[in-house]
Amino acid sequence: MATMARPIVTGEEKSSHKYHAEANILNGHLRQPVDQEINQQAPVKLNDLRGGHFFQRAERYSLEGLISFRSGYSHVSGNRSLKNHGWVTLATSVLEGLNVLDVITADRVVAQVSTEHPLEDGHTPHVTFLGTHFENLRVGGYKVEVELDLGICGEKPQGDKLYTSDLGFLDRAEGQCTSIARAPGLPIGVRAEYDADLKYIDELKARGPGEKSNGSGKNGSGAKVVCSLVKSIGPIPIPGVKSFGNVLEIPGFGVVSLAELRVGEKLYEPSDWPSNYFDVTMLRLEMGCIGDGTASAANATANGHNHP
Repeated sequence: MATMARPIVTGEEKSSHKYHAEANILNGHLRQPVDQEINQQAPVKLNDLRGGHFFQRAERYSLEGLISFRSGYSHVSGNRSLKNHGWVTLATSVLEGLNVLDVITADRVVAQVSTEHPLEDGHTPHVTFLGTHFENLRVGGYKVEVELDLGICGEKPQGDKLYTSDLGFLDRAEGQCTSIARAPGLPIGVRAEYDADLKYIDELKARGPGEKSNGSGKNGSGAKVVCSLVKSIGPIPIPGVKSFGNVLEIPGFGVVSLAELRVGEKLYEPSDWPSNYFDVTMLRLEMGCIGDGTASAANATANGHNHP
């Protein structure tokens, strides 16, 4: 269901804005004990100049009783700000009654990203993750206490710089990655990922002022910083389960990454300068024992770009 926003007339416009947002509540691919794709559930997308509001809901999904949820919904919207006449973009994903192999359960999981591009110095937005949270997340029946840091990105960088060029944000992301990568007992595959992330953050910090990275990032994309909204995870009273930052290693199940945040750069024509996007995945599952496969639960992405 879609509702179009009413444009705000503010006189002669110096710039235009294109909204970008998308969300879904579950996707992935289970390989064992059955081989089946998990198509995106309740997907929504916004990608135009007009903005509006788009909503999808899903009920009672079950993949052969292995991965299931009771209900969920996602919505995206874009509109002019009534406060300062900038551009606001919102992406939300809500998943209720999640059950993965009777190991990971949650009453409610919410991912929410909102960006605001101001009229002046509006290529880089203000960003907030307000509303993002876990409700009654459990592993093997034991509750997992997760404390989130919704301010990991900090204030909008001065001078309209990108977050991926802001030393304050890069230092915070580097601190997170270092604490995980150097943790004793971290699985080798996970350590390799975080070592690569640390190396890449160092490359971004070495970029000169005004230098951009179009097409030079990982996998041929623009720059991308991987970090997390997790500040801490409380003690988990389950023998063998270990936590490393936002990562849980669960024997007999696999590895779970909580509230993973990706802050990247993407070039949108006709602009000649990249814009930041913000992508939150509340649970990223790498299963490899009683079940084998990957899944992502509660994903939301938002950004936008001004022209010129």
